[in-house]
Amino acid sequence: MDKVKKIVLAYSGGLDTSVILCWLQENYKAEVIAYTADLGQEIDRKKIIKNAKRLGVKKVIIENLKDIFVKDYIFPMIRGNALYEGIYLLGTSIARPLIAKRQIQIAKQFRADAVSHGSTGKGNDQVRFELAYYYFNPKIKIIAPWREWKFSSRSDLIRYAKKNNIPVPKDKKGAPPFSVDDNLFHTSTEGKVLEDPSKPAPEFIFQRTISPEKAPNTSSFITIGFKNGDPISINGKKYSPSQILTRLNDVGGKNGVGRVDLVENRFIGIKSRGVYETPGGTILLFAHRAIESLTLDKATAHAKDAVMSRFAELIYNGFWYSNERYKLQKIIDKNRTSVEGFVKLKIYRGNITIISRSSKKSIYSMKRVSFEENKNFNKKRVENFIKKNARLLRK
Repeated sequence: MDKVKKIVLAYSGGLDTSVILCWLQENYKAEVIAYTADLGQEIDRKKIIKNAKRLGVKKVIIENLKDIFVKDYIFPMIRGNALYEGIYLLGTSIARPLIAKRQIQIAKQFRADAVSHGSTGKGNDQVRFELAYYYFNPKIKIIAPWREWKFSSRSDLIRYAKKNNIPVPKDKKGAPPFSVDDNLFHTSTEGKVLEDPSKPAPEFIFQRTISPEKAPNTSSFITIGFKNGDPISINGKKYSPSQILTRLNDVGGKNGVGRVDLVENRFIGIKSRGVYETPGGTILLFAHRAIESLTLDKATAHAKDAVMSRFAELIYNGFWYSNERYKLQKIIDKNRTSVEGFVKLKIYRGNITIISRSSKKSIYSMKRVSFEENKNFNKKRVENFIKKNARLLRK
């Protein structure tokens, strides 16, 4: 192995990264700093520290980045109404750039030679992590164990874990777990029976949403307040960015909102199936589009729609820090100061319905749209407008 003295590992405390923690020390003979970014996932700080130190780590860093994650990563993405392949809200994709950025900063702080991650050799996350690493430090040494070691499956990992007394978690059926990623924005589940798209996703894999059929038979009503394109309040009370998303997750989860079963095209060219739960994000995107419909002019709204697919693809592929993403963000954020007001929603058994929307910056005109006769609209101009556009049919 290349000679390195110190490695910063993105450490979740799960099976994969615990095996990696042990493997790095065994094969590189280097000091490992275990770094955990708290992005709102279920996290047991004491357990993470205990497990890492039991595996020989002297320094464990756990940071609460929830508000930074929501304010500086999720909200800009929501302002772009980003959906990958028309359905995926990019919950895993948007988390990687922040984790990688902090790894590089910690590596610089503690003079580490290398950074490492637990992404598989067939997945997208290896690209997302490493593009961000190289953005902040083009000369950093990157250790991607899944591309180096001889293990070829999770079964190999489990055997190695048992040999080295590393705890192997179980799913709700007592078997080795599905591959799961979660943060405040979403939960994704892959592997095992989900690898066969002809088989339905078992109900027990869902972690933060109840089945719509089992959701309460009463509606939940919420009003989301927006300012500068971002949500700032729920039912008239202001909250921090992470609190906003937490409360929307609660409402969406208990009402069966936000489940997606998707066969997607990975950046590296493989099709994969994932089941995603994004309850709060689904509500937030729905509400954001509703307030934009009231406050953005046609040209601005359509310009945003025109770049959305590319914007989402850049995020999915790991180009959050690219010049292209920054340029598209400027298009997306043009006139965001106009996106202000309130959207009232009804949430019921997996469905979201708009009850009302209002804004002091609304450009909607009841007079112009009314079916009642008025002097504000010249119907003769419509005839000329149609004839003018008819000429375009033969161009």
